[in-house]
Amino acid sequence: MSTTTNRRLCRIAFLSVLITLSGMFKLPSFLPGSEFQLSAPIAVAICCSFGIGEYIYAGLISSILGLLLGTQHVLNVGIALIFRVVVAIVFYYMGPSRLFYTLSGPLGTLVARLSLALVIGKAAYPLVLAAAPGMLFTAVTAPFLGRILTSLKERLALAKLQ
Repeated sequence: MSTTTNRRLCRIAFLSVLITLSGMFKLPSFLPGSEFQLSAPIAVAICCSFGIGEYIYAGLISSILGLLLGTQHVLNVGIALIFRVVVAIVFYYMGPSRLFYTLSGPLGTLVARLSLALVIGKAAYPLVLAAAPGMLFTAVTAPFLGRILTSLKERLALAKLQ
């Protein structure tokens, strides 16, 4: 196995753990029952900083870890996968732009919540309304987290040259 492959595997493992751990922390909201996870803005930043491939791999491993640890169930994983696919599609078309950071997370959450409404047979409006604070939080914090992760990636690239 080449050194590049080893580095990529380690990077994906690190990113998957970052998504998993950040998903375990929930921030309270002013609306009861609408607390939100830190993983959404981190996931958006990972997609932009490390690319679609590593983002999807890290997300899949994170979902498997969540199932194994018992912190997620199949419905959570399905919602997360929908979110990830939407973010990846938005990144594919918009590239690493400020608009991507601002729109992809809320759009991913919106599509995931609408899908959840279809699956559980509940009204979509309350599900989307409950997610609104998290959508705003993701839109505001993802660019900042993206700068941090891009800086980390650049430092890792410099370290491998030395």
